[in-house]
Amino acid sequence: MPIPAALGKNLTLPVICAPMFIVSNPDLVIAQCKAGLIGSFPALNARPQEALDEWLSRIKSELAADPKAAPFAVNQIIHPSNERLAHDMALCVQHEVPLVITSLSAPTQIVPAVHAYGGKVFHDVISIRHAEKALEAGVDGLILVCAGAGGHAGMLSPFALVGEIRRFYDGPLALSGSITNGQAILAAQAMGADFSYIGTRFIATREANAVAAYKQAIIDSAAKDVVYTPYFTGVHGNYLAKSILAAGLDPANLPERDKHSMNFGGATAAKAWKDIWGAGQGVGTIDEIMSTADLAARLRQEYRAAKAALCSNSF
Repeated sequence: MPIPAALGKNLTLPVICAPMFIVSNPDLVIAQCKAGLIGSFPALNARPQEALDEWLSRIKSELAADPKAAPFAVNQIIHPSNERLAHDMALCVQHEVPLVITSLSAPTQIVPAVHAYGGKVFHDVISIRHAEKALEAGVDGLILVCAGAGGHAGMLSPFALVGEIRRFYDGPLALSGSITNGQAILAAQAMGADFSYIGTRFIATREANAVAAYKQAIIDSAAKDVVYTPYFTGVHGNYLAKSILAAGLDPANLPERDKHSMNFGGATAAKAWKDIWGAGQGVGTIDEIMSTADLAARLRQEYRAAKAALCSNSF
């Protein structure tokens, strides 16, 4: 499926940078877009809520001044604990955010509002059932959050989920799960995805709003150091064992938490994500902190080299 023209403007790689709670800020988003990638942030990162208008104004202004900048996106969490949803969506509509990324419940009320000004809506899914509900709501694309992705990840192999969804949907797909280099971006395309959805790799950048210890932990960790648990938000997610230990908890013996205790965006959730660090299983391939511009340049070089090597293969 071709990338929608509105989202393909100035892209130097088929990449959407995942919105990361606390970590994604205007500095990171602007740097990502200026590097030719779709940058994004969760609306809830702008605190207090009045700051969201300032963030959107700044991002739009700086990107408008750069004719080579790619579009940006804002993530909205559709859940009763997100008391800001109506306020934040009103600002997204006012600022005509090019891409709204929705998570959890199907965006039935959000899609018409975004389509009214010509924007697009992509929805996070971890299963066929979630994908079907999102498509019924009229979304423009799906983000497949597969095994190994940072934060609230699913359990399905990308080979399984992409393959099954492509049997009934030929629209835009973004693939998430341990994508940290150019080779993986090419592999995602070969598998049938249109975009790679990359989060963890951007934590170890200079612009990311992550403490130095978090960035270093990304570099020092491997896949074996990532713990999959629902304990912190009520939904299964991937977190660095080092941060769980630092909080005085045993990563191997975390109790189960009932899904009815889910909390997104409140003070408790913010504290959890500040102290407990999300990360995907691709951390083992991340070895240095660099600028977003340099990282994007490396990803492009790796992608082109992988493509050339694959095309030269005689099989």
